[in-house]
Amino acid sequence: MKMNLSLRILLALVAGVMVGLLLQDNPAFADSWIKPFGTLFLNCIKLIIVPLVLASLVTGVCGLGDIRRLGSIGWKAFAFYLATTGFAVTLGIVLANVLQVGAGFVIPAGDLTVQVKTAPSISAVLLNIIPTNPIQALAEGNMLQIIVFALLFGTGILAVGEPARTVEHFFSGTAEIMYKITGWIMLLAPFGIFGLIVPVVAANGPAVLLPLLKLIMVAALASAVHVVFVYGSLLRLLGKVSPRRFFKAIFPAMAVAFTTSSSAGTLPVSMRCCEENLGVNKSVTSFVLPLGATINMDGTAIYQGVSALFIAQVFGIDLDLSQQLMIILTATLASIGTAGVPGAGMIMLMLVLQSTGLPLEGIALVAGVERILDMIRTCLNVTGDMACAAIVNQWEGADVADTQAQHNRVQTEQI
Repeated sequence: MKMNLSLRILLALVAGVMVGLLLQDNPAFADSWIKPFGTLFLNCIKLIIVPLVLASLVTGVCGLGDIRRLGSIGWKAFAFYLATTGFAVTLGIVLANVLQVGAGFVIPAGDLTVQVKTAPSISAVLLNIIPTNPIQALAEGNMLQIIVFALLFGTGILAVGEPARTVEHFFSGTAEIMYKITGWIMLLAPFGIFGLIVPVVAANGPAVLLPLLKLIMVAALASAVHVVFVYGSLLRLLGKVSPRRFFKAIFPAMAVAFTTSSSAGTLPVSMRCCEENLGVNKSVTSFVLPLGATINMDGTAIYQGVSALFIAQVFGIDLDLSQQLMIILTATLASIGTAGVPGAGMIMLMLVLQSTGLPLEGIALVAGVERILDMIRTCLNVTGDMACAAIVNQWEGADVADTQAQHNRVQTEQI
């Protein structure tokens, strides 16, 4: 317990991989006796997601002190997310073409079976943004609707002013309670991550992953290039943050994202890393990170682009430039509507395949390694969220801190 948290998590990952390899002949033991520890850790995180997002967003909006500041941070974060997502899927398609991700894999279409789910239309995603019943949205954990409601609620508190100050204090106190509970839960992170990684390695050993190893390698390579060159360059140029310091500071969140495959589930850890390790203003993290967990899916975009090219090449289908551009456009838009929960990217992949006329049955090709791909893309998604928070914090500069300080002084005087 005296070790640094990042080191303890890293040791837990290494130990989990080793134990998982030893249990390949007995994955049932890993599922029955080790996985429950990971499930317990994941449940603890899920426990605080909804109240944390609601309270932190409302508090973050109120902490800005000026409705104009809300618009300033909002458009900057959205522009960053949209631009990096478009670049991510383009990078994935380029590498998939250059490295011929599906070359050498020939599987007859008749051997494929998959249960296809209906992907939501763009109009359905847009209509679903506004909750008809906020209480139901909170109960169901609908993150996009919760975010919209929290933003409207916080903006309403700002507009009302003094009569709503008690409500603001309530949400501020709730947020602080959630931050404290998050700290307690993080003490269990090494044990939880060990419990989550062992069953995955035991069930998907190297022998099982070998036929699709190239797909995994291309997706991982695209993600690594995106992290190092895109995020690294943007952090240094726009965020004035050393990439080395940044990645060291956010490693606990990256590890949790990798093992849980849930952007939303990693949110409490992401907020803690940004605020405590990077010094990002709480008003920025409270707004940018929950928004990113919902609409920023760079890893998902790479996954969709690489998987679409993989499926096309396996079926011997040549995609022209216009079809690949359609993949870029559809994957960018679809990733925005992808929920930050495990496996949601598979549904959006169906939408991408439909847009280019590729066989939906091809999803069965990647289904066997979906869990591994999900871990890679979620880690990238969460890294992008925190990179955006660091950059927006730098863009806002002293203005955010001054606004927060002024708001705090007003509160103190009124009390």
